[in-house]
Amino acid sequence: MSPEYAMGGKMSVKSDVYSFGVILLEILSGRRNNGNLVLLADSWRLWQSGNALKLLDETVSGPFPVQELLRCIQVGLLCVQDCPDDRPQMNSVLSMLSGESTALNEPKKPEVCTRICPIQAHISESRSVMGITITDLEGR
Repeated sequence: MSPEYAMGGKMSVKSDVYSFGVILLEILSGRRNNGNLVLLADSWRLWQSGNALKLLDETVSGPFPVQELLRCIQVGLLCVQDCPDDRPQMNSVLSMLSGESTALNEPKKPEVCTRICPIQAHISESRSVMGITITDLEGR
């Protein structure tokens, strides 16, 4: 479930891109995400350390195109960016996966979006009490 939907009930075509990225990483790793973001964190950690191929399902054997697998992992990470504006359009994802797009953006670390994001449009009130900020979110 995309962060903007989980936290603010906002659904868009970029929510589908996020879900596609999660499914792509699940397929490559042979693991389920289970909503706890461990798969995304592991994928990012392995990508950053240059060991992205360790993400692959251990039961996968035989010769496989390493560059294509790395491309798939990178596309998956691009799809699960926290802010919808940072995610590619689905037609771009298809171009990336088919190899039509030669240069791919570098994915950012998946974490809660801290800059202005559509999620913040749902904040109804923010107040400070004894130096602690309390934010009320509107329900769907």
